[in-house]
Amino acid sequence: MRSAVHSSFGDPTTVLVMEERPVPTPGPGQVRVKTILSSMHNHDLLTVAGTYGYKPELPAIGGSEAVGTIDLLGDGVEDIRIGQRVSAGGLHGAWAEYFIAEAHSVVPLPDSISDETAAQLIGMPLSALFLLKFIEAKSGQWIVQNAATGAVAKVMAMVARQRGIKVINLVRRPEAVEELRALGIENAVATSSASWRSDIAAIVGAEPIVSVIDSVGGEASGELLSLVGDGGMLVSFGGMSGKPMQISSGDLIFKQAIVKGFWLSKLLRTTPPQETGELIAELVGLVATGAVTLQVGGIFDIRDIAKAAAASSESGRTGKILLRP
Repeated sequence: MRSAVHSSFGDPTTVLVMEERPVPTPGPGQVRVKTILSSMHNHDLLTVAGTYGYKPELPAIGGSEAVGTIDLLGDGVEDIRIGQRVSAGGLHGAWAEYFIAEAHSVVPLPDSISDETAAQLIGMPLSALFLLKFIEAKSGQWIVQNAATGAVAKVMAMVARQRGIKVINLVRRPEAVEELRALGIENAVATSSASWRSDIAAIVGAEPIVSVIDSVGGEASGELLSLVGDGGMLVSFGGMSGKPMQISSGDLIFKQAIVKGFWLSKLLRTTPPQETGELIAELVGLVATGAVTLQVGGIFDIRDIAKAAAASSESGRTGKILLRP
């Protein structure tokens, strides 16, 4: 089967190549899925680079999320039928013509959700729902997130709107404010403006900011922490800047602020399956009704895996890069 493989860790545009690999066989409790489309996430590229929290044995097929049709059932699998269209996340080896998934983890899809949306339905959107759960955000409260044009941030803003949670969305470029507004996402503030802090103050007024979500690191971490009220929380979700977090000890001490890290993979290990299932069901419903929309930045054939990786790393990209095996 055609697969996007790396035999060493490094620059994804260099180390990823298309190779033929054996078609896998599902074990007990597993299913084999014939891939329709796979998504390319930042954490997938970090895994290929060898800088993520998980390192596969080499050579490895990349990718962690896809949509496809059930092709073969492992022993003991029930309530799933051959030919059923499903989404699956948390995978190893999704950039291939076939992949293996745990039967309990695949998500059957309604016809109203397109393949392009289904290919990116779980990983980033589920992170957004878990982040809202993680910070215990409540209706009427203010939170702030940076890198607001990212896939998780967009879903976060859309879901928060449904729940009555108020979000300030920080972006770098003034034009990104209009990009978000076109998606129905309000309260976007461009940090390139010298008045960005006063712009936030004008929006929230005297109400406190209870939590901030940092996907950038470096100086941005300290800028976010300076915005929270007493007892507020800073959640580190990513490090796009590649720099260590720089935060003020004064803000930390005198506000009695809390700094926590968020990694969905670890939370999924400790969250009861019923709770995870409920969040996924909510997510499928929000997407099916159009309350949450997921954008596509391009679809590449798997033989162009290096070009796809380059496109996924481009600044200003408005949607997810997908692979067709």
